[in-house]
Amino acid sequence: MRNVGGEAVPAQDVLDIFVIGGGINGCGIARDAVGRGYSVALAEMDDFASGTSSRATKLIHGGLRYLEHYEFRLVRESLMEREVLWAMAPHIIWPMRFVLPFHKGGIRPAWLIRLGLFLYDHIGGRKLLPATRTLDMRRDPAAKPLKALFTKAFEYSDGWVDDARLVVLNAKDAALKGARIMTRSRVVSAEREGGLWTVDVENVATGAVSTFKARMLVNAAGPWVDVVLSNALRKNNVHNVRLVQGSHIVVKKKFDDARAYFFQNPDNRIIFAIPYEADFTLIGTTDNDYTGDPKDIRITDAEIDYLCSAASEYFSEAVKPADVVWTYSGVRPLFDDGASKAQEATRDYVLKVDGDDGEAPLLNVFGGKLTTYRRLGEHALEKIAGAIGAKGMPWTAKSVLPGGDFPATGYDAEVAKLKCGYPFLAERHARRLVRLYGTLAARLLGAAGKVEDLGLHFGADLYEVEVNWLIAQEWARHAEDVLWRRTKLGLSLSQAEAAGLEEYMRETVRSVA
Repeated sequence: MRNVGGEAVPAQDVLDIFVIGGGINGCGIARDAVGRGYSVALAEMDDFASGTSSRATKLIHGGLRYLEHYEFRLVRESLMEREVLWAMAPHIIWPMRFVLPFHKGGIRPAWLIRLGLFLYDHIGGRKLLPATRTLDMRRDPAAKPLKALFTKAFEYSDGWVDDARLVVLNAKDAALKGARIMTRSRVVSAEREGGLWTVDVENVATGAVSTFKARMLVNAAGPWVDVVLSNALRKNNVHNVRLVQGSHIVVKKKFDDARAYFFQNPDNRIIFAIPYEADFTLIGTTDNDYTGDPKDIRITDAEIDYLCSAASEYFSEAVKPADVVWTYSGVRPLFDDGASKAQEATRDYVLKVDGDDGEAPLLNVFGGKLTTYRRLGEHALEKIAGAIGAKGMPWTAKSVLPGGDFPATGYDAEVAKLKCGYPFLAERHARRLVRLYGTLAARLLGAAGKVEDLGLHFGADLYEVEVNWLIAQEWARHAEDVLWRRTKLGLSLSQAEAAGLEEYMRETVRSVA
């Protein structure tokens, strides 16, 4: 049954799998499972990627620094996934070169960096991504924004991803394949009864409660995974995850180069400075243990000072707190492996099946990262097959996400194609639409022949036709969903424009409900 953007599909009598959590892991598992023939429903208590999955550093990367903690399996799997994911979604994922400045007496010796980058180049099946090279910073343009003491640097490849769109496109594809996808739907209880799960789900907007039966339950609630176990599943003394706060700052563009920077700090931590949304630079991240409610996460003044200070060690023009135009913070739900420092806790994922013989099984998902979400999904399906029987074969490695059906290196050609069909589009607008929607951008624009056909203008290059698409096709319900997760136009719209968008969406959603 198809169900995209709405939630009117009746529940099946008995589902194979019920997934709790609409972050990258939950949506990735739901997509993989329904593609193999399982019947699936998913409930997210808020909007897709409203927690951790939209608050990452937005990298598809092997994790160069994880080599120091001997996480070779995770690094190799991550490196292998870079080009797989790029081919799956070339509109929202693309290669990026990273410059790692070096000077004598620095944090790590040159031989250690070279060794790490050699492994990075050779253990991950790299095909399209260019190899590492050494830069003479007395001649290379990458030196321009940096202090003069950095006369040498190493340049290597990783990838960039629009993290929130990666989540929603997995959800969209799962829905197109027949999964029932519910946002703003909170699981209030889940109990084992007669070899099945009975799951009660409350519609957050209306208070209405629906009941589902499922053969297996998947707890992919991210930072709330232990909360689900304690509250909905009524388990006592639960402590599986270590919550680690990661915060980022966004400042006006610090450099014109398309490459990003990898900075090493005296405390042995690293931060990135990355070109962001054309006009900005993203700087992050921090690593601090967090003990509060994940929904209350906020950057602290100390974190802002830390990121500004760390970046200022490298940039010739200091980064000051007054330069910050936006911040965001997320809680990483790392599996608690007993590491003494937050930055040393494993970034690998752990999957655990709970349930005695004859009981309906429960799969708990701990940890994970954007880069390995697809492989986590495959491993989760192995656990699911062992618990309730196998259906279908692994299929996602050669798949594409909605809008991603063009060659990995074909983004510019897609922009040219869209411009040819809609010549009234400004270059920047066309590029943004292809970045977000890929080959679906033309369907979004429909029969528009001039700018006026795009409808109400909400600010920047956001028009009614796009907002309506996001409501109908991508579960957007509030201005925040559009401005900070489906797009990043929150950086460009004024408060008054955002309020106007919220009013329009409130009326539009009400009229189609």
